[in-house]
Amino acid sequence: QVQLVESGGGLVQAGGSLRLSCVASGRTFSNYAMGWFRQAPGKEREFVAAISWSGINPYYADSVKGRFTISWTNAKNTVYLQMNSLKPEDTAVYYCATGRGGSSMSGYQHWGQGTQVTVSS
Repeated sequence: QVQLVESGGGLVQAGGSLRLSCVASGRTFSNYAMGWFRQAPGKEREFVAAISWSGINPYYADSVKGRFTISWTNAKNTVYLQMNSLKPEDTAVYYCATGRGGSSMSGYQHWGQGTQVTVSS
């Protein structure tokens, strides 16, 4: 059974940084992608970033490009999302997911429970 457990969320001032972690377990993740999505109150869940299990070819939503960095550590089965220069509009619940990849939710079959990120102005 695949399990994804996120951590690292919290409250931060605008301009600050946070690093989210997602520990994956329950299967071999070779040939799968890991992604981060977020959902703000009253809005649909949206794509943030994704990376292949090999750690190459990360891709990002335009809204976070240049500020967020996704990385994947095979040895620890952990995917990270380093978030810098945070803005109030980054406030959301952040979800980790795994599947065949892409920027659509339909590309991911397994999801974590989410971690809250709140950015104050």
